[in-house]
Amino acid sequence: MKSKLKNVTAMLIFGSIGLFVKSIHLSSSEIALARGVIGTIVLLTAGILLKYKISIKALKKNLWLLAASGAAIGFNWICLFQSYKYTTISTATLCYYLAPVFVVALSPFLLKEKLTISKGVCIILSLFGMALVADVFGGYEKSPDNMLGIIFGISAAILYAGVILINKFFKEITAMESTTAQLGIASVVLLPYVLLTENVSSVTVGAESLVMLLVVGVVHTGFAYLIYFSSVSELKGQTVALFSYIDPITAIVLSTLILGEEMNPFQAAGAVLILGSTLFSEVAGAVKKKEEPTGIRC
Repeated sequence: MKSKLKNVTAMLIFGSIGLFVKSIHLSSSEIALARGVIGTIVLLTAGILLKYKISIKALKKNLWLLAASGAAIGFNWICLFQSYKYTTISTATLCYYLAPVFVVALSPFLLKEKLTISKGVCIILSLFGMALVADVFGGYEKSPDNMLGIIFGISAAILYAGVILINKFFKEITAMESTTAQLGIASVVLLPYVLLTENVSSVTVGAESLVMLLVVGVVHTGFAYLIYFSSVSELKGQTVALFSYIDPITAIVLSTLILGEEMNPFQAAGAVLILGSTLFSEVAGAVKKKEEPTGIRC
């Protein structure tokens, strides 16, 4: 029960990140950089306090994979945070949850996994659901900013799918080790990007933004990852897959109750198709493989 509580708590925290990001008056790249730095410090500190030993040998063995996935994580955050800025949290979150669809679609080519009929149907239903969320069939007023937000959200999902696929090639490394390394690498990669693209000398951070930034870094990254990975090793893969959908549901509910964001009937139907089909695919996969998910949650 304790492991389930920790996992659910982590999902609730992940699901609320959009509310905090929207309140931070910094660019998406600056928020992503700060999140990576603060999150890395929190995990390293927790590792020291908990006397958790990190294997240097394991890090060296997976160095290039860690570098690629760490860079993808950094730019994944930028795209996701940009999506929050241009569209609703609900829409951004639903776009982001296409990541499992992209993983399933690419697995036959990269992982040599068989694409079953049920998985194919799930992919089609998810993409149709995304079309409903984007309102491509018309009937409601379209906003250029909303479409840009959708593009950023889908881009974030593609990058997240890349991280998931790369993580499957890791060897002899724990999820905590890979996560800490990935956060650190994301910070290193984002630092020159921010320096080149942002006028950091003129950046001012208000008290509210600073508090929200610290919450995103400490709570939504360091603490949430810590309790998430301490729980997944003790739970069945099916349970973890099922609980992961608390994240998007939380995001949709909070954005509706707190920000007053609404979805039209087409978008609501799309949400059901996306979450329902990806949930079926992930839970069915977890039952069949009987394995626990590893790697970072973005």
